[in-house]
Amino acid sequence: MSKEVPSPSTSAPFRALNLFRATGITLGRFTGFLVVSALCGALLAGLMMPAAAVTETVVAGGSSALTSNLPNDVFSAPPAQMTRVLAADGSQIATLFNENRTRISLDQMSPNIKDAIVAIEDYRFYQHGGIDPEGIFRALAVDVAGGHQGASTLTQQYVTNMLNENLIAQGKDAQVVLNGQKGVEQKIQEMKLAIGLEEKYSKDQVLAGYLNVVGFNANAYGIQAASQYFFSVDAKDLTLPQGALLAGLVNGPSLYDPTVHPEAAKARRDLVLDAMLQHGYIDQQQHDDAVNTPIQLKVNPPKQGCAYAPQAQYFCDYVIHQIENDPAYGDTVDQRDQKIMAGGLTIKTTLDPRLQGPAQAQVDATAGANPDKWGASLVTIEPGTGKVLSMAQNSRKLPGQGAGFVSDYNFNVDGSDAAGNSLGGVGGMQPGSTMKPVTLAAWLGEGKSTNQIVDASKRRYGIYYPWKTTCHPVQGWFDSTVRDSSDLQNDEPNWYRPMTVREGIYQSINTATFASLAGLNDFCDVQRAADAMGLHLGSGKDEKIDLSTLGNILGSQNVAPLTMANAFATFAANGAYCAPISITEVDDAQGKKIGGQASSCQAGALKPDVAKAVTNVLQDVLTKGSGLLIPQKLGVPDAAKTGTNEWNNQTWVVGYTKGLATASFFGDPFNGGPTRLGRNITVNGKFYPAVDGAYIAGPQWAQYMQGAVGLYDHGNFDAPPQNLISAPGAPGPQQTKAN
Repeated sequence: MSKEVPSPSTSAPFRALNLFRATGITLGRFTGFLVVSALCGALLAGLMMPAAAVTETVVAGGSSALTSNLPNDVFSAPPAQMTRVLAADGSQIATLFNENRTRISLDQMSPNIKDAIVAIEDYRFYQHGGIDPEGIFRALAVDVAGGHQGASTLTQQYVTNMLNENLIAQGKDAQVVLNGQKGVEQKIQEMKLAIGLEEKYSKDQVLAGYLNVVGFNANAYGIQAASQYFFSVDAKDLTLPQGALLAGLVNGPSLYDPTVHPEAAKARRDLVLDAMLQHGYIDQQQHDDAVNTPIQLKVNPPKQGCAYAPQAQYFCDYVIHQIENDPAYGDTVDQRDQKIMAGGLTIKTTLDPRLQGPAQAQVDATAGANPDKWGASLVTIEPGTGKVLSMAQNSRKLPGQGAGFVSDYNFNVDGSDAAGNSLGGVGGMQPGSTMKPVTLAAWLGEGKSTNQIVDASKRRYGIYYPWKTTCHPVQGWFDSTVRDSSDLQNDEPNWYRPMTVREGIYQSINTATFASLAGLNDFCDVQRAADAMGLHLGSGKDEKIDLSTLGNILGSQNVAPLTMANAFATFAANGAYCAPISITEVDDAQGKKIGGQASSCQAGALKPDVAKAVTNVLQDVLTKGSGLLIPQKLGVPDAAKTGTNEWNNQTWVVGYTKGLATASFFGDPFNGGPTRLGRNITVNGKFYPAVDGAYIAGPQWAQYMQGAVGLYDHGNFDAPPQNLISAPGAPGPQQTKAN
């Protein structure tokens, strides 16, 4: 489009000179005016050139380096956008951001804000080519006269905002330069970039980009966020008074903040309405009605971060940590954090809200408002995929968020699974007898039968006991003849007798487990079984659990509930081990997939027949063993193991159906040891002389699973081969014990 060259008598410099004469401007001020005008002359001349010539002038002038520093998708994806964490059904778990911004298209913005911003900030926006010569000379005239008036077009302001946003994205906040701080050279560079951008992009693209990037206050960047913050409406629904108020706000977000300075904000809003009337965007009646409308705010402060998640606060933290530690999202943790907080990511997770809600309700019901801060938690894995479906605990991250107590620690995950400023996991708890199925898996892996009778009366395993081992010496002993040692103990005195391996497991007899160990061809098979099931220390997945030490065989090392649930999921999946995953897909701000976790499964990590036989035995736990004391029944095929540590302060049930594996924990998640006994305590009005796995963690597991099992596969388990599970021998005493 050709541009008309103004005649000397009407051009901006001559009008300015006439203004100076009329207002008595001194020669010194006029000289200063001419100096500044000369600095801008080349650009003003360039504005009259054809488009190609303008582009050549810009490049020759040295701005190509600056242009290359702008993102290629400068208009379609402004930096510092909001990241969203979503559940599997698309519902929102949390938002995270440094700058609260949601990008929208121009047609999603009310005409009231588009017209208002042009009228007050750059009424010649649709006439100029990126810079406005008339506006520059008008501003110079005002400045020389002793006043102040800005001359930056919306395009120039957009360039400034984008350059600053990119500096912030690179962590170079100190290099940010605001309009009032620019020198002449910086101003000229800004003008060159504005010319180049307008030669490449349409006015609507520039306006949309500007309204998406401009800051309205510290809590709202871009028009959508501002509309939601001040009025709790979308930008498309802004009324004329609302649009005018927001348009006025960008000139001085602190000065015109209606929550702090309502009178100044109204005066500025009315000035915008005057400009809209003057430039023909509204008529007199619309103007007067809007001016007479009081400011009516409905402030909706953004609550960003996992701590404000309406569901699954701790799962959210766990997910963020997965990205934070993944080099696929950046070379350093700082780069990954920047991508999370400013990259406008959409993080789609495995969380199933149909399970998460009931899980949270259950742990709150188990030990919600307890002044002694006993912890209750549930975490569920899908066998065969490794998907984390729910993760709940009875604490909250912030005060006043409901039942429970305040803790930043995640009870369910490894200690290394921290996110941002979170303190991460507690580092696991002692799983007690829920570790016994590992020894059973080693026994079955050697082809031995669950029907085989072992001598559970034996209690002494001395320093020189002849363990059969091919990998490393067995450490530790149980021998009361040795100083500072004792013979192996059962929870109750009347279980020291020969019994089948099956009975030893479902009744949770320590001496039976050790008798099985003594009967192994290779003690190292226990470690191999644990490794195959993904068991590791609660401090982090790179630290293997040590089952060469006798005391650890009975669950004295700390393991996270997520790890325990996933290990038992290996049984449910007929021996297929799947690494836990929490993220199905990560998309960038443009909707392009940039990451995610696919199921990573190893079929036959445990022999399928071994896993089936373990399940067959663990079904007895709930029908005639230590889990019989759990009053609630699922009504579908299920298997489980109870567990209690020696101080009764860390208690478990880890159980599963074909489609769900859940670890249920109750006790002291902070590892107080003997200083915090789970004895003679009252929980929910009920007194417990001693807490065992079946007493609180058991009902919590069963009540939650009752409502969950119908949503996933709950059919019959696959039958194991008869040679591994031949009919049990003598049943022994008929009493049932809890553990």
